[in-house]
Amino acid sequence: MANAREVRLRIRSVKNIAQVTRALQAVSASKVRKAMQAMMNTRPYATKAWQVLTHIALQPGRANLHPLLTPRTENNAELVVLVTGDRGLAGAYNSNVVRFAMTEFNNRPVPVKYITIGKKGRDLMIRRRKNVFAEFSNLPAAPSFADVSAIGRLAVEEFLTGKVDRVYLVYTDFVNMARQTPTIKQLLPLEFQSGEGRVQDFEHAKGGPSAAYTYEPGETEILDQIVPRFTALQVYQAVLESQASEHAARMVAMKNATDSATELASALQLMYNKARQQTITSEMLDIVGGAESLRMAG
Repeated sequence: MANAREVRLRIRSVKNIAQVTRALQAVSASKVRKAMQAMMNTRPYATKAWQVLTHIALQPGRANLHPLLTPRTENNAELVVLVTGDRGLAGAYNSNVVRFAMTEFNNRPVPVKYITIGKKGRDLMIRRRKNVFAEFSNLPAAPSFADVSAIGRLAVEEFLTGKVDRVYLVYTDFVNMARQTPTIKQLLPLEFQSGEGRVQDFEHAKGGPSAAYTYEPGETEILDQIVPRFTALQVYQAVLESQASEHAARMVAMKNATDSATELASALQLMYNKARQQTITSEMLDIVGGAESLRMAG
């Protein structure tokens, strides 16, 4: 058994770690509330953009409306936009989304290249010797649309120039504080067969009538603006969802770490008490033995 001094030092170290993890838990709790608020603030605009874009794209002659809406029969290369975090201490958050991406794209029959958002995703993909085409890291704690729009423009450019025929978005969908789910969606060409995983037309979801729109100056001019912007908006939403998921995962991980440190400190305190009691008992036995020796000698 370790002596009392060693156990006392371990107790002090464990309690210091518990203080750090408790502070990180409090910081993550504050950040996750802000990230959730940012998601809610973007929802009205994203919903209306989805309504307008879906209404236009479902008109006859969709393939001739805009290149980003035109399905491609051939698939010669694919691009994956992978969203992770810049920091660790978030449990399995980063490894889960990277593992999910690997499961989906490791055995593709065509070349796959990646745009990574976040240092952790970049490092993990490079370590696996994947083709990281571009990387974006150190985004602001509260990113604006302008901070993320360049990623969407890069994906659109790769698609329009014919370098890739499919663009996918892989991120972590924020369900609630205890559940965050890795998600994949096809970003380009834009698909409208199902609203699952995207901002949906809530009027249709409620069974209400379809909205009627008058477009000025015209559909072509609107599509040239809204389709690339909506693609960038999808990336922006994914970043906000992933940030909220990361903070929630870190908050849960730090809470578990704090609880574990508290339990370990309690166990070490019990060990310290036993070691201290053993030392006291040994000293008392020495005193009694010495007194008995003196009595026998006298």
